[in-house]
Amino acid sequence: MAHDHQHHDTHGLAHEHGHTHGHTHDHADIDWAEMAPHLEAQAELYTPLYRQALDWLAREVTEPGLVVDVGSGPGVVSCLFAETFPGARVVAADGAGPLLERARARAGRLGFADRFGTLAGDLPGALSELDYPADLMWASQSLHHLPDQRAALAALGGHLAPGGTLAILEGGLPARFLPRDIGIGRPGLQARIRAVEEDVFAEMRADLPDSVAETEDWPAMLTAAGLKHTGTRSFLLDLPAPLSDAARDYVTTSLSRLRERIGERLDAEDRAALDRLLDPADEAGVHRRQDVFVLVAHTVYTAVRPV
Repeated sequence: MAHDHQHHDTHGLAHEHGHTHGHTHDHADIDWAEMAPHLEAQAELYTPLYRQALDWLAREVTEPGLVVDVGSGPGVVSCLFAETFPGARVVAADGAGPLLERARARAGRLGFADRFGTLAGDLPGALSELDYPADLMWASQSLHHLPDQRAALAALGGHLAPGGTLAILEGGLPARFLPRDIGIGRPGLQARIRAVEEDVFAEMRADLPDSVAETEDWPAMLTAAGLKHTGTRSFLLDLPAPLSDAARDYVTTSLSRLRERIGERLDAEDRAALDRLLDPADEAGVHRRQDVFVLVAHTVYTAVRPV
């Protein structure tokens, strides 16, 4: 399911969190080799959040034989699964070949190559090439880019072993980087940007071929897909000011991509404020100001395939 991950969490760097997916409804022109370092850097920045989620999963799923990361991107989280479950074989599945190359290289560097595989192709269809069903399947911020989310959940569940667990990361709270009043423009800039993003996201969903509208009740959708919902938990990434260089780079890149994507939907005053934030020479910009932070919450839902 290959996408730019620029949707539902920060809508900035690539809503990406290191994951991309095999659908290509509006991403055919993405240069994944060029995007890969950015995707990898963001996933590495979010590693504390992912570790919390995987530690929780490890208490729910003991000694899985096969773990599949659906929409793995460059494999940062795939390798965290290999670390968390030392007895498991891990398969990174994605629609973007250049990202899977990085996933394989990463697994090799970390010493997981002997139990790490990749699967290229549109998802979830490509999962039919798995050698055997998964004991644990992870899908991070990918399902909402598929036209029929309930059907996609059923398809994923069909590749689970009886008693196997599907964990999906969807929703939560969008990333915030700035105080309400940043001293330039009108207070509440990031809230207004978020409102525009919500409209853009709704349009994306509506424009998908054969899109099926769903109430975003993930436990209900998992149940309708024939799975048994077993848990919901949210995990926090809290990087307070002053930020590391890597975190500041992430904020800068995220806001830059937002400017490209939705800047023309903002009013003139908000565009001017955003441009000042992105100006490296401006003392009020995110390159220099000391009040920039990263605060985000992601929600994970788990369900099992009945035995």
